[in-house]
Amino acid sequence: MLKLKPMGSRLIVEPIIENEVSKAGIILPETTDKEKPVRGKVIALGPGKSLDNGQRENIDLKVGDNILFEKYGSDEYKVEGKEFLVVDYDRVVAVIQ
Repeated sequence: MLKLKPMGSRLIVEPIIENEVSKAGIILPETTDKEKPVRGKVIALGPGKSLDNGQRENIDLKVGDNILFEKYGSDEYKVEGKEFLVVDYDRVVAVIQ
């Protein structure tokens, strides 16, 4: 069980890393030169940020959703030997159906 609880309108996301395939069909493994991931699976949701009227922002996602988010819209953290991303809800651009 993950021992992280996001605050405000943040999400804990497990990155989805996709191997690239060359034109010749060779699978190119993940390297450190590649761009940051932009796809991930939601692992945990914050309660939403507090609004001026005292209500909480509604987060239209659920645990298990696969999402697309802005390329530089996340921070990387390593917890218990596993890498996770913390993404602001405002940086999510789509849910993958």
